[in-house]
Amino acid sequence: MQIDSLIHARWIIPVEPTFVTYEYHSLAIDDGKIIDILPTEIAEQKYQAKNQDSLLQHILIPGLINSHTHAAMTLMRGIADDLPLMQWLQEHIWPLEQKWMSAAYVKDGTDLAIAEMLRGGTTCFNDMYFFPEITAQQAIQYGIRASIGLILVDFPSVWAEDPDTYIAKGLALHEQLRHQALITTPFAPHAPYTVSDLPLQRIHALANELELPVHMHVHETRHEVEQQLQQTGQRPLQRLQKLGLLNPSFIAVHMTQLKDPEIKQFAEAGAHIVHCPESNLKLASGFCPVAKCLAAGINVALGTDGAASNNDLDMFGEMRMAALLGKGIAEDASAVPAMTALTMATLNGAKALGIDDITGSLKVGKAADVVAVQMDYLESQPIFDPISHLVYAVNRHQVSDVWVAGKQLLKQRHLTTFNVDALKTKLTLWQQRLSNQTVG
Repeated sequence: MQIDSLIHARWIIPVEPTFVTYEYHSLAIDDGKIIDILPTEIAEQKYQAKNQDSLLQHILIPGLINSHTHAAMTLMRGIADDLPLMQWLQEHIWPLEQKWMSAAYVKDGTDLAIAEMLRGGTTCFNDMYFFPEITAQQAIQYGIRASIGLILVDFPSVWAEDPDTYIAKGLALHEQLRHQALITTPFAPHAPYTVSDLPLQRIHALANELELPVHMHVHETRHEVEQQLQQTGQRPLQRLQKLGLLNPSFIAVHMTQLKDPEIKQFAEAGAHIVHCPESNLKLASGFCPVAKCLAAGINVALGTDGAASNNDLDMFGEMRMAALLGKGIAEDASAVPAMTALTMATLNGAKALGIDDITGSLKVGKAADVVAVQMDYLESQPIFDPISHLVYAVNRHQVSDVWVAGKQLLKQRHLTTFNVDALKTKLTLWQQRLSNQTVG
């Protein structure tokens, strides 16, 4: 049988079914989808492929899903480090955005983010930022899968002057992108403290009408929760519940300030959490009680947040940190095991974004979003448990090859859709501009 591609590997970890590792197996890919997973010796007899890759020192895993990003903020990597969230935002990040925010800024920052994510094994990202049409354009150009947040805040920006305009422009972009195979468009109201009730009520109605997720920062810091209590008499989750937003299409990012009744309420609502452990640690925002949330039945995914607060877009780092931090907070070494961390970075992200029928695991019928991780480095030897190694011993520089919908976007560490030298030239110019304007 003639097909597009065969990828032969030492190990395949499909994520679905869980705790399964296939050894000396192959992925058969045709028309961008996985059509078979079978022993390599049988695959070589059954299929004639236009392209064959023998990766016999590698693990194949589903493409990693970065479930919360601000891609263009990668241009601000390392600016105003070691500060608490609100000081970092109000005194540094927001003034710089006010000065430099533009379509060109978002384009070049997104290009850098996509390049970094592909080289780190991320095949899908869920973004929240201004000029979402530019982020979508660049994702399409480079072939990565993306959920492009339809941003909403109460205050004016260079992109929109008021909530009505944000919503109108978001709806127009949704209509423009709804037939793009690799793009989805969740609503993305920024946070409870930046979006008032009336716009949130409208978003709730539109999300129900259009069957779109809602992606929002929630309970990120103690200060946020206390401020909302003073201003509204309610904790943010209580307010969002009354507005009808807590439902199976709601994606809450951070969730570091949670009481046990709130965990129970959130689980009953069927909503999703995106855990950003490294960003939360760096900004001292608090700790998401991941083990409790998972035990309650909440779908918990992983995100990096923006590179301005992380300072990277490394999902291997997030997996390891999520597993280690989860154990420490729970005071239980069995909490958040390696398989759970890998699932959080893949299938759970797809579930949160509503695309788990398309991606998130290596399963016949799903898109061929595949990452090859080279395991014959000294630092990865010896190998007793490939799943454990992926989380506790591997780093992103061992990602050798990446495919999205069957198209190879990283080949032996080389990006196939980028002009890296041209991108570096643009980044040098942005470094000069932002260095000259850094506040503080």
